[in-house]
Amino acid sequence: MADEHYDVAIIGAGVTGNALSYALAKYTDLGSIAIFDKYPRVAPVSSRSTNNSQTLHFGDIETNYSLAKAAKVKRAADMVVRYLEGTKGLDGVFLKKQKMVLAVGDKEVAELETRHAELRGLFPGLRKLDRAGLAATEPAVIEGRSPSAPVLGLQSDDGYIVNFEKLSQSFLDQATRAGRAEISVRLGQTVTAIEKSGDGYLVRASDGDVRARAVVVAAGAHSLLMAHRMGFGHEYSMIPVVGNFYLAPNRLNGKVYTVQEKKLPFAALHADPDINDASVMRFGPVSKALPILEPRNWRTAPDFFRILRPDVDLIRSFIAINTEPILAKFIVNSFLYDVPVIGFRRFVADARKIIPAIRADALRFGAMIGGIRPQVVNKKERKLQMGEAKIVGDGIIFNITPSPGATVCLKNAEEDMLTLMRFFGGRFKIDEAAFAADFSRLPDALQE
Repeated sequence: MADEHYDVAIIGAGVTGNALSYALAKYTDLGSIAIFDKYPRVAPVSSRSTNNSQTLHFGDIETNYSLAKAAKVKRAADMVVRYLEGTKGLDGVFLKKQKMVLAVGDKEVAELETRHAELRGLFPGLRKLDRAGLAATEPAVIEGRSPSAPVLGLQSDDGYIVNFEKLSQSFLDQATRAGRAEISVRLGQTVTAIEKSGDGYLVRASDGDVRARAVVVAAGAHSLLMAHRMGFGHEYSMIPVVGNFYLAPNRLNGKVYTVQEKKLPFAALHADPDINDASVMRFGPVSKALPILEPRNWRTAPDFFRILRPDVDLIRSFIAINTEPILAKFIVNSFLYDVPVIGFRRFVADARKIIPAIRADALRFGAMIGGIRPQVVNKKERKLQMGEAKIVGDGIIFNITPSPGATVCLKNAEEDMLTLMRFFGGRFKIDEAAFAADFSRLPDALQE
């Protein structure tokens, strides 16, 4: 049988890949798109609702973001909000809740005061809450807390809890309904190889090969493995960081984050209601490194060791990472969380920073809850890669770890859409007026 031909092939049907399929189908005149995923369902790994924090990040309560990064992330989050608020039939996809970052102790309170002064122009709705304000807004964070303990909160009513699995399906549904392009959804098909062929690519899949003028790989941690196999990104390795959660009966009105270390790319402990069960709140993440690329899937361990690519630069990178004081402290704390008895006591103590009166017997481990962050190691710079890692080749894009996660799905789709248009050299066009009406004008810097 002759190979089928498509303008673009997308590898990965999670929120990143499906956001791109939506953008291409609705805002360009591409004729055909093929979407592959090795699993028989949409969004089976990182975008699955039990495998992430369900948070739409804006940069207002994430204290490890610079002002510049907060502004960038806010634009990305606003794009998702406009989709959520402007698309019909999204029951169960998102909840709008209040959110806050909580400072405890003189040092954190001073940091949060400074943070608020920096963010007021970008987030005018972000309010300072003293002890009385916290007691009125989130009573559980004050009940049982020492009256002498300094506390301060920054609170916003614009918090979104998102089921990114359902959002992924919505993007795909909307792409199909757009009617501008032929869309072939190939779930349950493993892509075994991507080969340069003429002016495009041959995508070899378990149920038959296809040809595509351009390819976008949005397969999470496996994107780096595919890049390596094609000779790209050898300066990168990876540390898969697992984030687990504990569950407890819900006592919160919204999300409560704690102050984060600025040099850490990982979220500090936070608590928030679960979109799948309003009676439950989740505490986490409890982070640790494991040699697997998908949550609870040890069959992916061989793929991790293929990505690792040990060499002198990797050894030097690991030494540099493990001797950086803040990262070293994070690694030690992550290890101690796993020590029997002691680890749980440490977690309970940390959870009480958010809800002082929480009882240890109210917490239970979420056995099937938690995901993996494919933390990229830049071997040339000998450090963890902060933010996203994207590799662009001749007619091919590898999205490894968009940052901060699913929040940037539409922003990432916008960037990849523009890159694809450059690949095609004017053969296809973007409907810029329609895109601007739904989101905003395309950034000039990205069109150059």
